[in-house]
Amino acid sequence: MKKPIYSSAADVEAAFYDALSRSDFDAMMSVWAEDEEVVCIHPDTPRQVGLPAVRESWRQLFTSGVRLVVQTSHSVVHASVLLTVHSVVEHIAVEGDDRLHPPINATNVYVRGPLGWRMVLHQASTSPEPIPPAGHSSSHVIH
Repeated sequence: MKKPIYSSAADVEAAFYDALSRSDFDAMMSVWAEDEEVVCIHPDTPRQVGLPAVRESWRQLFTSGVRLVVQTSHSVVHASVLLTVHSVVEHIAVEGDDRLHPPINATNVYVRGPLGWRMVLHQASTSPEPIPPAGHSSSHVIH
């Protein structure tokens, strides 16, 4: 399967969250750099380093049968020509579950290579404090 070429870090991030919400393993793996130094940390789990470990962590999540509804807010972006860091708050609900889940603080790092932009790090952890509503904080781009 040929990987898509993402022309910006924002395109990769949109594809990442779309794949996550659809539990689409192939789409999820298309956003990751093919680099042994990629890192993924799901909430309350050990750090996964290297593409085989990252791949297996997503395979396990998606084969669990859990479908997630994901929205992001409070985006802070630090962008340069070859590297972009996004800090977001993820609001995740489990499809069919009406319970309110704590927000997740996530950091996503993207690099630009010869085949476009790719994710090299996704780190997510539960927030130790309530996050104010999205209307109280706007997105910030830091150059």
